[in-house]
Amino acid sequence: MKTPHHASLAAALIAALLLAACGDTSSIPGFGAKLAAEAEQGHPPGGEKITHFTERSELFVEFPRLVVGEKSTFAAHLTRLADFRAVTAGKVTVILSGDGQPDETFSVDAASQPGIFRPVALPQQAGMRELAIEVATAEFTVRHELGPVTVHADRKTADAAGEEHEEGASGEIGFTKEQQWKVDFATAEAVKRPLRPAVAATGVLRARPDGEALLTAPVTGQVQPAGKFPQLGQTVNKGDLLAWLSPRLGGDTDYASLQATASKTKVELVQAERERARMESLFKDEAVPEKRLFAARAAETAARADHDAARQRLGQVGGSGGIPLRAPVSGTLADVRVSPGAFAAEGALLFHIVNRRALWLELRVPESEVARLTAPSGTAFRVDGIDQSFVVEAGKNGRLIAIGGAVDATTRSVPVVFEFEKPDPRLFVGMSAKAQVFVAAPRTALAIPGSAVLDENGLAVVFVMTGGESFERRPVRLGTREGDWVEVVEGLEPGQRVVSRGAYLIKLAAANTAKIGHGHAH
Repeated sequence: MKTPHHASLAAALIAALLLAACGDTSSIPGFGAKLAAEAEQGHPPGGEKITHFTERSELFVEFPRLVVGEKSTFAAHLTRLADFRAVTAGKVTVILSGDGQPDETFSVDAASQPGIFRPVALPQQAGMRELAIEVATAEFTVRHELGPVTVHADRKTADAAGEEHEEGASGEIGFTKEQQWKVDFATAEAVKRPLRPAVAATGVLRARPDGEALLTAPVTGQVQPAGKFPQLGQTVNKGDLLAWLSPRLGGDTDYASLQATASKTKVELVQAERERARMESLFKDEAVPEKRLFAARAAETAARADHDAARQRLGQVGGSGGIPLRAPVSGTLADVRVSPGAFAAEGALLFHIVNRRALWLELRVPESEVARLTAPSGTAFRVDGIDQSFVVEAGKNGRLIAIGGAVDATTRSVPVVFEFEKPDPRLFVGMSAKAQVFVAAPRTALAIPGSAVLDENGLAVVFVMTGGESFERRPVRLGTREGDWVEVVEGLEPGQRVVSRGAYLIKLAAANTAKIGHGHAH
């Protein structure tokens, strides 16, 4: 949600960009008034404005009506679609062809300012010609086919041709190329693509049950290092010795006394075994009564019990270093709660180990949508801080673990759990997620990036590009959402372009353009 403070900052940014639309003019006295005057005049009458896209570039070009023998300067604004930044270097060629006349070409080898190239055309042939603009840069070479254009025989004929439609008509929002290049801005085409019907859910990322361990202190004691003490983020293998825990013993008991008791009971057990063996031999020779044999056997049993108990007490303390603390699973140390020499109470968490080679996405689906969970095929989810959706598809990079069989009485939701392999390293256990669970087969629908949609008090709104520097606010009705894409049921046509990054700035420009002046002078 935008705060008033953020909105005012953004508005100030728009104002600054509008005033600097044609370059850095902050040092020119009176430039604001000059810009406003030029903006009121708009572009020269009779000028042409054309916007055209290729796979690599966007061209927005302005030029006056073409007249034989007259110089006409083209203002070609070029944008790289890879990052929607200005093309700063290259060669731009205007090509006039067709109508049974020889081709005419007019080139410029450098930009007059970043993003704007100004080739000058001096046509010699009148008629209906095909206009193309070729762009050659170090990254790519493209040709923008702009269609037919009239080259008039003289100025009188050109002026009599009447005013052509110009972009930036009433109701449209102006946002110049110079402004677009300076901010985080992008457009995207409304296209028909497969979308899977889905239900919304929220959840959290978990480790697999066999991929996470909370290692706690089995008894109260002091933690001692076993070599280099474990560090946060360290990779460990199952069975690795992490540290020793030296228990705190009650009374006068210490490790030496426990060891002595174990040794003493061992000696007593050996003596009892020998005595029992001797009694068995004598009883066989009928040299002693049977009750002597029974007594020897009982003494051996008691000695063995004492020895076992002594060994168990010694085992609880551990070896010479204490109780060994070993990694129960392989993974990464996600948390280290102790330091060497620290005192730990019984049950206190010492180490948290997580294996992220596979994660579980535990989702909660609202009760009202549970009936649609007949055969979920996957999910797309987002987490805070990452401007990207992650897709889990059963049979490809993940699988459905389970669907809960009961509605939770508190949350009124049903759990759905997916597992996915080799998660993005930016995903961490414990992250909360917003997701869509796919519940049906894909169907073709008109779709745009979800980032293009603004919520205006419950009304979904997008800004449609009507020209290179003009936009229109358009309410839309949305349908299925899948990952970064959302279906447009009503309000757009295939091929129209919407602002996918920077839509809020266009919204602010709608309020500020009228104050500062629409348009700009090249």
